[in-house]
Amino acid sequence: MKLFDTLLGKTKPVQANLEALFSLPSAAITLQATAGLVPTGKAGVCFMPPAGQSFEEMQHDLEQLLAMDDTEATGSGAGAAGGAGAAGGAGAAGGAGAAGGGATSLTVQHQADSYGYRWIVLGGTGIDDLVTRVHMVHSSLSDAGWGPQLLCSVVGFGPARDGSESAVNQPLYLVYLAKRGTFYPFAPTGREQRDSELELRIKSYLGNDLPLESDLERWFPLWDMPIAEGPSRR
Repeated sequence: MKLFDTLLGKTKPVQANLEALFSLPSAAITLQATAGLVPTGKAGVCFMPPAGQSFEEMQHDLEQLLAMDDTEATGSGAGAAGGAGAAGGAGAAGGAGAAGGGATSLTVQHQADSYGYRWIVLGGTGIDDLVTRVHMVHSSLSDAGWGPQLLCSVVGFGPARDGSESAVNQPLYLVYLAKRGTFYPFAPTGREQRDSELELRIKSYLGNDLPLESDLERWFPLWDMPIAEGPSRR
């Protein structure tokens, strides 16, 4: 493969600024303070995988890497945002505090949506640990040469489940555009319906926390996200 790349003049794609992902915990604090929204404990990395056995091998390697990282976190008792367990099984979206709260086991799922994209769905950890795993998946896929196949990563937020009042009573998702290194809010309200007014309001809240996508035409709707709850999922 490297020989063909050299002959054809191809070079490794430039990676987006993945460090921007680590701004999400700060954004989570702002969202709780301004809108009463807290992390759901679910995130997803969306991509179009190349055909062939190599992806299956990469999927296995990712699961092992995530499980190893999670085990190390548990063994050391570290993790400001939550504990860890073994990778695998179904992901439950438990409530979490703005900075992370509620240590539960890491879960990893591989799902497809109706548009032909694949998702690596992570769940069950606090926001800090969740962001670390999303960054790990992004980096691993990019290092494997699949950066061009990466579409976005999505982190879920919703009203707190402790009975407290929330200024926003619907799900919200922060979408990271892999090829741009920017974020935008996505607020689906039903099947192929979204609350654009709320999205713009959230944008005004997060201007100091995240590098936001200025081109509103790039605020693509993601109607069939595996991490979505309710009627917004087909």
